[in-house]
Amino acid sequence: MTQKRAVIRQSLPDVIVADLRQRILSGDLSEGELIRQELLAEEYQVSRMPIREALKRLDAEGLVVFTNNRGATVTKHTLDDIAEIFDVRMLLEVDLFTRAIPLMQEAHFVRCEQLLNDMDASYAAGDVAAWGPLNARYHQSLYEAAGRVLTSQLLERASLQSNRYVSLHIDQLKNAERAQHDHRELLSLAQQGKVAAAAESLRQHIESTKDQVLAWIAAARQ
Repeated sequence: MTQKRAVIRQSLPDVIVADLRQRILSGDLSEGELIRQELLAEEYQVSRMPIREALKRLDAEGLVVFTNNRGATVTKHTLDDIAEIFDVRMLLEVDLFTRAIPLMQEAHFVRCEQLLNDMDASYAAGDVAAWGPLNARYHQSLYEAAGRVLTSQLLERASLQSNRYVSLHIDQLKNAERAQHDHRELLSLAQQGKVAAAAESLRQHIESTKDQVLAWIAAARQ
């Protein structure tokens, strides 16, 4: 019995991290919002220990700024910070995509197609919170064949931080159709083995998303 309780306690931060991450990515917890440990502990009906661990992990991911005695605040990036996040994504993703295309097999294409269909369904159902993670998984699947573990790990953090802005961008600007068109074009070019054209299409896709997200956030903050 003691061992079982220990396992449950150890898993609590994982559960809380996943839930808080989703709330941040969906915009339920807005940028700059204060998250108090005692209130979270009451909300999740747990002690402060797993709350503190969860907030520290979200701090490491760049989604919150953790302070021991106060809790945490949801990270509020400057416009320059957000632009840099997308620029880092662009550099890493174009490199991975270029390397992946010659190595992609039918299984990669099938997985990407399924994710695109799931993204269509999530947006049609009004589940924008699900669209962002699916978008991240789609891009990961496009690059998986490259087998570049370190680059993928570096990309994961940049993608996580940009994901909430992408989700809000899709929801507020009603731009899912354009995004899905771009995504399907990327897959089509990869299937045809057109490396240079696919890399340029990806570069334009990320650049366009960055510009639109920055414009929307600048207007919203005014």
